[in-house]
Amino acid sequence: MFPTVLAAAVEKQSLQIGSLDISAYTIVALFAFLGFAFAVANLLIAFLVHPSKPSEEGKLVAYECGEAPVGSGFVQFNMRFYVYALIFVIFDVEVIFLFPWAVVYQSLGLFAFVEMMLFIGILLIGFAYAWRKGALEWT
Repeated sequence: MFPTVLAAAVEKQSLQIGSLDISAYTIVALFAFLGFAFAVANLLIAFLVHPSKPSEEGKLVAYECGEAPVGSGFVQFNMRFYVYALIFVIFDVEVIFLFPWAVVYQSLGLFAFVEMMLFIGILLIGFAYAWRKGALEWT
């Protein structure tokens, strides 16, 4: 019920509830205020229920899981792991663009097909470049 009322309000730029006329901007401001109030309320509740005197020995260990820390907390990772993850995220996000296109493919026509093949071609060029540079090798 509410989404249809909200859609009607956006269409005519105001919402009529009885004799009260509410602007669409008022609805957006109300939702923004409610989101802000929710965040502030959660922070206030967390401040009120947190322990007032945390234990000192618990704060000095790296992990509060019962295991004594061994060695340094600093571990240097190979840069290749970051590059591999970044390439995965880039190609994963780009593939997401294929799904909406596939849903409406028949109504788009030949121009959309050529555009998508160009997009996929650019992705394949990037993939071939990363492969040739050795960014996809795990060892």
